[in-house]
Amino acid sequence: MRRMRGGIFGSWSRLRFRRVLACVLLGAALICTLSAQARPGEDITIKIAVCGPGDELYYWWGHIALVIEDARSGQSRFYDYGLFSFDNENFFLNFAFGRLMYSCGASSAANNIASYVKTNRDVVLYTLDIPPENREKVRQFAEENILPWNRDYLYHHFWDNCSTRIRDIVDIATDGQFRQRFGSEPGRYTLRQHVRRHTWFSPAIDWALCFLMGQGIDTPITVWDEMFLPSEVGRHISDFEYTAGFGGSRRLVAGVETVNLAHGRPAVLEVPRLQWPRELVFSLVLAGLLSLLFYLQSIHPARGQVLLGICHSLFGLVFGGAGLLLIFMSFFTSHDYTYHNTNLLFCNPLLLAAFPLGIRYAASATYNRRLRAELTLRLLWLLVVLGIFASMLIKLSPRFWQQNLTDQMLMLPVALLLALEPAGLRRMIRRIFWRWL
Repeated sequence: MRRMRGGIFGSWSRLRFRRVLACVLLGAALICTLSAQARPGEDITIKIAVCGPGDELYYWWGHIALVIEDARSGQSRFYDYGLFSFDNENFFLNFAFGRLMYSCGASSAANNIASYVKTNRDVVLYTLDIPPENREKVRQFAEENILPWNRDYLYHHFWDNCSTRIRDIVDIATDGQFRQRFGSEPGRYTLRQHVRRHTWFSPAIDWALCFLMGQGIDTPITVWDEMFLPSEVGRHISDFEYTAGFGGSRRLVAGVETVNLAHGRPAVLEVPRLQWPRELVFSLVLAGLLSLLFYLQSIHPARGQVLLGICHSLFGLVFGGAGLLLIFMSFFTSHDYTYHNTNLLFCNPLLLAAFPLGIRYAASATYNRRLRAELTLRLLWLLVVLGIFASMLIKLSPRFWQQNLTDQMLMLPVALLLALEPAGLRRMIRRIFWRWL
């Protein structure tokens, strides 16, 4: 009997032990499950990839993307908000009218980063130190963005591009504290000055872009607005501190990894360079060459006349064509940064008249036949001079301020000479007013 009782007691003890063990294991599993559910985003790492300028014009201002690494799945995704294709239907027509559609998409981070390194571009990764729940919030937001019905958006060079989209994601990651910090802080430069920090090394492109941009990009902006540039996002997240959910202050960026540094590329200027002295020197050189042609005309009338007529036609074609493009962009497109452009006072489609007049000037067999074309050309260039001075005077009112001294200095010396070259002007006045002189 004792043996039997001892066996029954032992069986009962083993049963109780198993039940206790099962409860412990079940409780541990439940705790782990609840812990995992209570800490979404624990296995996620959020990074911002800032890429430097590239070869193509649309890459001169760099690029930026969101990188999300998931330790559980082993995936690293590159969320790109700057996707477009020249093969899209009516791409160039839509671009001309300011209706350019961009998209966002996700692909392998390693492959994307390797392609930027291969094309000799800077690549810097900023790892964000944000709570797990905010990492999950960012991940969900990014995943929603790439859905077919969300991925396309109307691109704007300054107010809605790949960089502003990442800037807004950083704001989400910090519960609105990023915009609160920089939304009203005065920026370092205007939009035009920021553009020129990246275009200074190409005088023709620099002049063309800034000639087309009107008064709207010369107004003061905030640091928040400056972050239309990827490099400005990188600059400001590096030193940013915010208050996390537990109440303490922490730095947003936990680590910076420089993946690649480009070699042999023009530097992005820290301080924008004054461009008007270079344009003035270039215009003075052109004016000097024109002076030689006027002198040639005085000693070899036929040769000088032909060369001067060709110059009139070329200047009229270039500046008149630029004015025609500006009229189109200012009044017939959605490119709002070209609106209210005072360059139209001195560089407009009226100058296209110099093209046929220059041909007539060059082809005239006698001075009397050339006289009418010369008079009209001089009056045309005199209007340019007066327009330049008018565009300078209206700057006395802040309402009409435009940073277009570069455009004025490029045209003023040439227009002055073509309008008021003394020897030919005296001869023309004597011929027209000979009865009264």
